[in-house]
Amino acid sequence: MREGARLRLDHSAQSLWSVDRTIEEIRRDGAPFAAVETVLRGFGAYAGEVIARHTGAEWLESDGGPVLRTPDGRLWDPVGEARRCFEGDGSLRLLCRDATG
Repeated sequence: MREGARLRLDHSAQSLWSVDRTIEEIRRDGAPFAAVETVLRGFGAYAGEVIARHTGAEWLESDGGPVLRTPDGRLWDPVGEARRCFEGDGSLRLLCRDATG
């Protein structure tokens, strides 16, 4: 996906701007969720890795799928946030800001 979309994914918080924009473009193109679910999961996992690298968070498995726990004990769902972003009501960039801020 990175090469096809020409995204610069360097695990920086700034790179999540591009990911949010890419998800928005996919949504505007009218792609059905089932067709992009795997890509969204990948973008969410990428955002989670950005958060983990900047905060020392660890991945946990929950009933709803993978989540992150930051050292302060808060739980974050970047995969779910990618899905919300596709639905027009989320932002991986803002999730990262909140988790690292």
